Amino acid sequence: MKSTTPSYSNSKRYGVTERKKAELDSLALQVLDAQQEVDQFQSIVTALTAKLTNFQGLLAIADTNRASALANKNLVDQLKQSFLDLQNNSKIAFTEMSLADATTQTLAKNISNVMDKLIYSAEVINKLATYVVRKKALNPLISDELVSMLGQAGTDANNAVALTLVALQSTFAAQASNSESQSATALEYLQAQDLYQLMTGSTPTSTDANKSTCLHYLLHQAYEAAKEYYKLIYNACKITTDELNAAQLSLNEAQVSLQSLQSGLAAGNAAAFAS
Repeated sequence: MKSTTPSYSNSKRYGVTERKKAELDSLALQVLDAQQEVDQFQSIVTALTAKLTNFQGLLAIADTNRASALANKNLVDQLKQSFLDLQNNSKIAFTEMSLADATTQTLAKNISNVMDKLIYSAEVINKLATYVVRKKALNPLISDELVSMLGQAGTDANNAVALTLVALQSTFAAQASNSESQSATALEYLQAQDLYQLMTGSTPTSTDANKSTCLHYLLHQAYEAAKEYYKLIYNACKITTDELNAAQLSLNEAQVSLQSLQSGLAAGNAAAFAS
């Protein structure tokens, strides 16, 4: 196919001087250079866009992991406090039950002493009532009211002994219940102490134990690591965004320059071949 592009070899025929031809050739080279620059910046923008997209995906994952690590950290802190509260409450309850048990033992001894005295009093009253009844049979002048009062006193004394016995039995039952509660509370205290030590690697009164393998330490470290990783990816996103913005600005400037050079070349060619 025969080319329709005007040949610069016959410059006078088309009115193109050597000077104009040189200017057009120079402008054409500038257009090529500008196109290469645009292609270069476009490649950079494309690469940085892909890079930013990748970092944004990583940032979303890092944010999810950070939130999960924070939730785990807060939960283990709550559990730590719960075990500590349980341990303290168990210790307080055990102390109170020990005091109650001591009080119950003292009460049981006092009730036993009272019952012994009541039994003795009832025996004395019954003997006295029997003696008076016998004397009454021999001496009618002895008041019937006295006999009746002694009989009622004996009955009351026997009733008092019975009630005191019930009270003593209740005291023994309370002692047994306190003993069971003490055992359960002591076990609860020891278990709470073991759980606290398992979680924190130490006891509330000692911090010498190894904490590097305990749950509380590991979850706190996991949260710190998640925070640092999120910060790292966030900074990478920020740097990449700044780089992308700068590259996009350079691309825009290069595209404007290319369009200007292309327009100048087209106008120059049109003017040259129109002459």
